[in-house]
Amino acid sequence: MFNIFKKRGFTVAAACDGRLMPITDVKDEVFSQKMLGDGYAIKPTNGKIYSPVAGTVTTVFPTKHAIGITTDNNLEILIHLGIDTVELKGEPFEVAVKQGDTVKQDDYLASMNTELITAENYDDTVIVVYTNMDVIKSVSDVSVGDTTHGDTVQTLQFDA
Repeated sequence: MFNIFKKRGFTVAAACDGRLMPITDVKDEVFSQKMLGDGYAIKPTNGKIYSPVAGTVTTVFPTKHAIGITTDNNLEILIHLGIDTVELKGEPFEVAVKQGDTVKQDDYLASMNTELITAENYDDTVIVVYTNMDVIKSVSDVSVGDTTHGDTVQTLQFDA
């Protein structure tokens, strides 16, 4: 199965509705300088979060601000809900999945109260990061603009 992904590419979907942007536009250097890995970001228009890939939920942070998913081809993805929102101690988040759950691309994962996040002067940008870049050969650019959860936003090519 892994060889299929190497030849055709592996598509990643939008994790929420909103304004799609390159990860380099995120207002946090850890993400914008790709210290955790490459990916994309979305300024959400609502607080519903969906899985950008099919895989297994490997991590739900205790503060509910981030969810990790690993795909069948061992791609590790981190879905980070907002910037510095760990400081909100889980208050604006409701997570519908738990570690070990299997998800399909575009399955509902969580919700975030964007009004509460922005009222507390935090950025509600949703960031999707590929954290094991050593297995990725290339990541396509994103087309800046409005997107809907489930839309294909990036294609990855894997190393041989």
